Amino acid sequence: MLPPVRCFTCGTVLGGEVYAEFKKRVSKGENPEKVLNDLGVKRYCCRKTLLAHVDAFSEIVPFWIY
Repeated sequence: MLPPVRCFTCGTVLGGEVYAEFKKRVSKGENPEKVLNDLGVKRYCCRKTLLAHVDAFSEIVPFWIY
């Protein structure tokens, strides 16, 4: 749903600037591997967390019941 704030395995901070920059650059068509290398994301657990995240928030909000 929401972007990951920290890596689930090692606890490295991924939210904020790292996730926003990754999403922006990948949506423009850059290679995700190169973007992660440029951002300094080295651990495979952190890379997996960013690569596997699905942003479903905009799809779920219309069905939100208060």
